[in-house]
Parts: sequence; C-alpha cells; structure tokens
Amino acid sequence: MVQGPVDFQKLGKENVDLAMSSFGALSKGAQAIAIEVADYTKSSFELGTATLEKLLGAKTLEQAAEIQQSYLKGAYEALVAESSKLGELYAGLAKEAYKPYEAAFAKVRG
Repeated sequence: MVQGPVDFQKLGKENVDLAMSSFGALSKGAQAIAIEVADYTKSSFELGTATLEKLLGAKTLEQAAEIQQSYLKGAYEALVAESSKLGELYAGLAKEAYKPYEAAFAKVRG
C-alpha cells in the first residue's frame, strides 16, 4: 500500500521497470518471428522457382503433373511445419512478456 510520495514514486518506478522489461521481451519475440517468416518466405520462393524450372523442362503431361503434385505436397508440409513453429514462437512471446508481471501479481494476490 502506498503510504506517501516516496512509496508512490517507488511504485511508479517499479511499474515502469516492469513495462520496459515486458516491452524488451515483446521486441525480441517479434524480431524472432519476423526472421522466421522471412526465412520461410525465402525458402518458399526458392522452392517455387525450382518447381517452375522443372515444369518448363517437363516433356509429358504426366511428368508435369508429378512435378506439380510433388510441389504441392512439399509446400503443404512446409506450411504446416512453419505454422507450428510460429505458434510456438507466439506462445513463447506471450510467456516472456508476462514473466515480469508474475511477481507483481503475486504481491497483489498475496
């Protein structure tokens, strides 16, 4: 409980420190997510380009269908894996952003 101006100032500083710590975690998490998305985008583009080159070299319709089917299967599997990775990154981001507040909430409940 706040007893006077000094306690109020201390409480304010603690809250700012908590917010800055949480913001730091959010910033790191967002950066990790952005890097992951950029890497996925690059690999997806490269896979699409390689598949297009294969399609242009296909000699029969059946061969083109096999190339396309292989591409779609690989792209789907990569998307599922990437979605899982991003889900884990977002969950980790939420946990890290909440961590600084755990002790403060424990004090209030306490």
